[in-house]
Amino acid sequence: MTPPPGDITALLLQLDGSGQNAVDRIFPYVYEHLKAIARRRLRAEREGHTLSATALVHEAYFKLVDQERVDWRNRAHFFAVAARAMRRILIDHAIARKAAKRGGGQPFITLMEDTAGEDSNADQLLAVDEALTRLRALDARQERVVELRFFAGMKLEEIAEVLQVSLASVNRDWRTARAFLTTQLAG
Repeated sequence: MTPPPGDITALLLQLDGSGQNAVDRIFPYVYEHLKAIARRRLRAEREGHTLSATALVHEAYFKLVDQERVDWRNRAHFFAVAARAMRRILIDHAIARKAAKRGGGQPFITLMEDTAGEDSNADQLLAVDEALTRLRALDARQERVVELRFFAGMKLEEIAEVLQVSLASVNRDWRTARAFLTTQLAG
């Protein structure tokens, strides 16, 4: 059972911020919430995705413990960092899948069955990532708002806390970023 958000924040603030030690101590308390985030993200992926929610959480764990030093500010900050790790894992997975699909250095073999639909989710995820990269060049905070909302499933209030800005600013960033992404992904 996950303790209340305030308890997680208190535990994070007690940690020394040293990579694996900090994450190892907090991980049992946040594991189920991270799995819920991973399940939400994987629902948007193609059916039969080779990563399970558990595998995605465990991959994110390894990315979190690899960080040299993180000063965890609060629960929302922890989940924001975890969401960014999950985003990177899904993007890397999509890139690797597309590379393997295109032969990965192996001789080209034509198959009889139509497999074009299997790449559509990977293509979509990569398109979203490219659009977010373009958005970051224009407004880094808007990119973070989308990342936290889309990849972490955070509420706007939580995003405001993580980014240390007003809720009105987050609302404005969310609306503007969605309009930008809609335009980018429509083309």
